Amino acid sequence: MNTLSCFKRNTYLLLTGLCLLLTTACSKNDNAGPEKTEGEKPAQGSVPFYKLQRVENFSVETDDKNPTQAKTAAYYSLENKAEVMALYAKTARWDVAFNGLYNSFLSGNNGQDASNLGYGASGAGGIMIVEKPFEQVTSIPSDAEFKTKGTLVGTDNLGDFGEGTGWYLYDFAGTKRGDGSYNKQHVAYALPEIRTIILRTAAGNYAKIKMISCYKDAFTADRWFRETPHMFFTFEYVLAPKGSTKFEIK
Repeated sequence: MNTLSCFKRNTYLLLTGLCLLLTTACSKNDNAGPEKTEGEKPAQGSVPFYKLQRVENFSVETDDKNPTQAKTAAYYSLENKAEVMALYAKTARWDVAFNGLYNSFLSGNNGQDASNLGYGASGAGGIMIVEKPFEQVTSIPSDAEFKTKGTLVGTDNLGDFGEGTGWYLYDFAGTKRGDGSYNKQHVAYALPEIRTIILRTAAGNYAKIKMISCYKDAFTADRWFRETPHMFFTFEYVLAPKGSTKFEIK
């Protein structure tokens, strides 16, 4: 075989091999699925422990014309101080859910309880409420004291339609906290002066939460009226790490 023929043959083999290599690489790339996410695991928290945090006007779905119709639950990560999209409900990315009547009932994220919104994922969360103001809550309860069911902390028995010890008093006729006028009917009064929520996050850390208001840009009771825009939650909280026995603000 002459030199020219050998050169052509070797060039052909080289190009053929290169094409096969590229084809294989492209084929593998085309068939690759989306990159797996760590959705089942709690995202690494960006909120530091023992530092007071404030969230203002966290809005949730509401409809005054159909108040008893179930609305889409809202999810929030205390660990990252951010809303979490509903498509991540069955993950450990969120710590507290807002659902139930007017999305005003709070629950933790627990993957073991079938009634919990996070059921099936790896969340280790729970929730409870104590009859003390935020500043007086210093001890972290034992893990056995946290509840894991769905809608747990909402209307208080001090008001109308109470469902146990809750974070707010509902004044249906406007006579429990209001003056009985039209504008003071159907007002929800947060009770930070006598109630504090304690929550175990999806990652197993702890938070104490002061619920301040469910009205937009209105943080005190003198500004809460029937027509004040709602539901826009304002609350403060502080995180403590797993294994802690005390809440501190440093």
